[in-house]
Amino acid sequence: MIQSARRQFSIYGAIFGMIPKMFMAYVIWFWVGFVLNIISMAILVFFWRAIYADTETISGLGLNQTISYIMLAFIFMPLTSNDLVWEFGSNLREGMMIHHLLRPVNFQMMNYVQSLGNLITRMIWQLPMLLIAVLLFGLRIPTDLMTWLAFLVSALLGFTVMFYFNWFLACFTFYTTEIWGLGVLIEGMTFFLSGALVPLVMMPEWLRAVVLSVPFAQALAVPIGLLTGITPLTDALHVWFVQILWIVGMRILSTLFFRVAVRKITVQGG
Repeated sequence: MIQSARRQFSIYGAIFGMIPKMFMAYVIWFWVGFVLNIISMAILVFFWRAIYADTETISGLGLNQTISYIMLAFIFMPLTSNDLVWEFGSNLREGMMIHHLLRPVNFQMMNYVQSLGNLITRMIWQLPMLLIAVLLFGLRIPTDLMTWLAFLVSALLGFTVMFYFNWFLACFTFYTTEIWGLGVLIEGMTFFLSGALVPLVMMPEWLRAVVLSVPFAQALAVPIGLLTGITPLTDALHVWFVQILWIVGMRILSTLFFRVAVRKITVQGG
């Protein structure tokens, strides 16, 4: 049993270790993205300062808390990554899906480890953006250790929720020969429904109910709410419990759907 566990750890550890190397191979895109991110963050900050020009609070949130939420949501956007849709589409187009399914590793676990490696690598690369936000835009980050602990647990749970949800959505690629439209649609829905644009408390009640009825917000708005104090730290256990329920439900749904969808596999290349 111990040898089997070591073997599994070695296999998935190797998969995890490949991700930073892939990012470093295309380091030029980091600098391009870095400049664009600074410009985007500046636009967001000045936009919200203009919104608050004639008021002190909106839905109970002051300017500083709202800007902190928006900047942190921007920095932690990798939590909402939907690379699985593009990955599935690429594997189908190039004929690699069959090879992945025949390998002696769990296909879903392999993709989870890859996605987790992507997340950690992207978050490390986001550290300069965090520094820029603090120095140039006055971002105030919490200093309380428990707040960060609650955020990190919620972020990992939310990321796992989105992984299984994206696995479910990626299964639709088996029913189409071109995934560009599906990928763009999911990216747009993710950006809006994750709470990246505005804090959930600012949304009308009916829209907030819609957003909370789908998994997107679990990956970003929920953990960022804990980090910025919008959601009280005393609610952390409840937040985690809800996220765990989402994980269980989405894992069952995505696994069952994959077993059905994979029967429709059409390899376009090879």
